[in-house]
Amino acid sequence: MTIRTVETTPFEGQKPGTSGLRKKVTVFQQPHYLENFAQAVFNALEGLADATLVIGGDGRFHNAEAIQTILKMAAANGVGKAVVGQSGLLSTPAASCIIRKRGAFGGLILSASHNPGGPKGDFGIKYNIGNGGPAPEAVTDAIYAETGRLTSYRIAEAPDIDLDSMGEAQLGGMAVEVIDPVADYQALMAELFDFEALRALFAGGFRLRFDAMHAITGPYARAILEGALGAPEGTVVNGEPLPDFGGQHPDPNPVHAKALFDEMFSANAPDMGAASDGDGDRNIVLGRGIYVAPSDSLAVIAANAHLVPGYAGGLAGIARSMPTSRAADRVAEGLGLSCHETPTGWKFFGNLLDAGKATLCGEESAGTGSNHVREKDGLWAVLMWLNIVAARGEPIADIVRGHWQEHGRNYYSRHDYEGLEVAAAEALMNDLRARLDSLAGANFGGLSVALADDFAYEDPVDGSVSKGQGVRICFADGSRIILRMSGTGTEGATLRLYLERFEPDPAKQTQDTQAALTPLIAIADDLAGLKQRTGRQGPSVVS
Repeated sequence: MTIRTVETTPFEGQKPGTSGLRKKVTVFQQPHYLENFAQAVFNALEGLADATLVIGGDGRFHNAEAIQTILKMAAANGVGKAVVGQSGLLSTPAASCIIRKRGAFGGLILSASHNPGGPKGDFGIKYNIGNGGPAPEAVTDAIYAETGRLTSYRIAEAPDIDLDSMGEAQLGGMAVEVIDPVADYQALMAELFDFEALRALFAGGFRLRFDAMHAITGPYARAILEGALGAPEGTVVNGEPLPDFGGQHPDPNPVHAKALFDEMFSANAPDMGAASDGDGDRNIVLGRGIYVAPSDSLAVIAANAHLVPGYAGGLAGIARSMPTSRAADRVAEGLGLSCHETPTGWKFFGNLLDAGKATLCGEESAGTGSNHVREKDGLWAVLMWLNIVAARGEPIADIVRGHWQEHGRNYYSRHDYEGLEVAAAEALMNDLRARLDSLAGANFGGLSVALADDFAYEDPVDGSVSKGQGVRICFADGSRIILRMSGTGTEGATLRLYLERFEPDPAKQTQDTQAALTPLIAIADDLAGLKQRTGRQGPSVVS
């Protein structure tokens, strides 16, 4: 094997502290761009020589080509073994599972999550550490530093590896093992859930519609739901992963999964609807005539986790991202558990899970998971709900409404303003931050501000501090308005507004979430000048 050293120049493709690089496909197709980032990762990692790396992606456009490049660079940089999903496919939670099961040094996951694919779509790559989770800020900052001083990269001159055939091959001194992308993950699910009860549920006529959105979860859902659990063929729709996701936007929300929502609110709706996103880490769950908001899903799962074999021994704690509603806090309080509030980003849950301080984690952006891996896990969440339904013998709508009666209801919604001018969005946030001190004690529409700050988090395990994680305006009655910039887009800026109001009295709980939040929507526009500053009359997406 010949190793070639290619001269290059520093580049700034990744922001400090972010868990990966996400850009347009055309950017990644530029000469040296992917190679520069991969070399920055290899340079930043100590102890990588002769180690094992797990590599795979969600099958989006450019996935296979990028994996061949990374394999050749890994071999040139002394990696001992690469474990790759067949055809280059691995869901993000499955990659985390395999890293952990095989004791790998880490992994490179190729995905832009829920962003669109195709030649004009998005592409991404991130590094996960040996616990299977996204790299912490110390590692991502080291990678970023390398991108700024890079002068060359190393790559092997060798034929492409056959990724469609399982088995082992050699790439110079590096072994390459192509594996079944589903098998290890399916085995883990069989350890956690009562597959016998789930088979009985489907045998009894329970109907599920799982929309894989032509993304990575299709093969996993077909193997587990239709294969191992006996759900009827056709339960999984859009199950073939496609490079452009069939022209869909693989984000499971009421806008991009509209067909599923329409079906679940139709006269002949199945018992349960569900969907996952591009790389398989997000989920939505619906019952007949009801959408289970992600924050409520985390809370209901936490309250019923003891019914699931893998969690029958109880929970160590719960963790949620700061913008996620406080519904899980109320469950934790009732169970005598801690509920940790972290910044947005699954990497912040890793220390809590590794230290045994939490068992379940969730983010409002359709991400739920547990200590079984170190990523959020869309199909796992669907199996949790199926197991809870099987154990309780109740429809999803009755389970959710019963939860609201027992714990109270946290009305909650996220309003996304997408594709904003970056300067305008940043100016809005900076102006709001500058006025935070003056908001304490202020009154808006009869609501008194109890706390106004820019959320900062001190990790209870390692003491690291993360600042500037989102503006919180908390009212004395428990209502909250939160604004933060999202880092998941590749065009313009995405501003996210989160709204929450608690209603403890079941007699006063209504079904119309947006109507219940109308006063907070008006206050948020007044405080931030959303219409005036963004030039928009309303959000791009409401979820």
